[in-house]
Amino acid sequence: MKVLIATGKLAEMTVRSSVGDNADVLVLDVDVAAFITPHRLLSALKEEKGKYDVILVPGFASGDFTLVSKRLGCKVFLGPKHAYDIGNVLKFVDEVDLSLEIPACELLSDIWKELALESLVELESSADMLAMLGDVKLGGGSRMKVMAEIVDATGFEGDALSLKVTEFIKKGADIIDLGASLTASAKDVRNTVRVARKVSTVPVSIDTLDPDLLKAALDEGVDLVLSLNSSNIDIVGNDVAEAGVTAVVIPDAGNSFESLVHNIQAARDAGIANLIADPVLDPIGHGFVDSIVRYVRFHNEYPGMPIFFGAGNVTELIDADSIGVNATLCGLAAEVGSCILFTPEFSEKTRGSIAELNTGAKMMALALMRESSPKDLGLDLLVLKEKRRRPDVTIPEGSLSAKRFAGWELDPLGPFRIGIVSDECGGGIIVAEHEDVTVTGRTAKEVIDTIIKMGLISKLDHAGYLGCEIKKAEIALRLGRSYSQDDDL
Repeated sequence: MKVLIATGKLAEMTVRSSVGDNADVLVLDVDVAAFITPHRLLSALKEEKGKYDVILVPGFASGDFTLVSKRLGCKVFLGPKHAYDIGNVLKFVDEVDLSLEIPACELLSDIWKELALESLVELESSADMLAMLGDVKLGGGSRMKVMAEIVDATGFEGDALSLKVTEFIKKGADIIDLGASLTASAKDVRNTVRVARKVSTVPVSIDTLDPDLLKAALDEGVDLVLSLNSSNIDIVGNDVAEAGVTAVVIPDAGNSFESLVHNIQAARDAGIANLIADPVLDPIGHGFVDSIVRYVRFHNEYPGMPIFFGAGNVTELIDADSIGVNATLCGLAAEVGSCILFTPEFSEKTRGSIAELNTGAKMMALALMRESSPKDLGLDLLVLKEKRRRPDVTIPEGSLSAKRFAGWELDPLGPFRIGIVSDECGGGIIVAEHEDVTVTGRTAKEVIDTIIKMGLISKLDHAGYLGCEIKKAEIALRLGRSYSQDDDL
């Protein structure tokens, strides 16, 4: 199959690099490829009728290119929105019917996701790094890693802690952070680290300033200590150095830049080789912008030092959906050279932050690789909004306005009580409880189909009502929300 790629002057080199020898490239007399029009394309190809089987025009191009297709006797499709992706689209030109209305990158979104994930694996395996934490690369060209804190981990029973560690890793945590409570003893810390290390497949850190608790965690083989400052470096610094453990260094009270630099030097003087700097991200309303400036300054002055970014300091202290907040924080973290994204999932509104930061980190890695903004990557953090709206319908003339029934009668076969059992990783079980049997399932369709098949409904209005409620329950599970029968979602 003979394929031609039409582009503009600015994108020429990117297109040629992406295409290689797999297609011809036509550079039109426009700077921006999106300004290519059917007329310009026809003018440039008037002598090329029958030469090509497929012509790909930029995904952002507008105009009716069907005329080009008819006159040149070939298929014309919208390519991807970004020149970098043309090479991937060419792999599917023979297999997928592309479109003149939808850019190829959107049409191939599912395939795009697979390609994006494959690219991330290759990127991570070949990336350089500033430091290693076990088998985990930190900084350099590797993607940012997510550290998930189990708040007051020392207060968990053994089985509960094991389940929480496993849950956080399943959600996408690259490092497990064990938060020590204010009343924790050295024995509590030893037990907690021991349990976590038995089940964890990722590095484990201890989160405390108490020197005795830090030493107890070191005794159990913890991989990282969080945190060191002037209050404990003199006491525990030599122990950390002898253990060869990585340490996060923070400033003293006030979070000054000079204090952070001083504490890093003190940690080095103690012989600690592997250090991560935490300039401390302050919450919005409490110095957030100043702290970002501090991060920028530190990264500029110490580009070879891995940086810790406490995203949870912001998400926990703002009443906004964590998805968009975490996406933005990932962008900020990437630009200031961060290697670790820290979060607890302490409050109900921040549930899902581990997975959100994991996806956000991958998006930033792909964007850096492509030298693009973090959009049209194959991965996204869009949950309630969408990139492309499906067309609305036209209301036919003479349509009837719907009216709600004034009342209802109990189904002779009995009522249902609907509820959900959510799990910690998204999703869960819909529970439809009848006087004779309880039906459970993960989707509304399988639950309502089972109810119908069992003959547990005898009235159409009851069937309609149940369909609405069970679908509400499914949506609640998908969004990680609570559900109560007959309440608005």
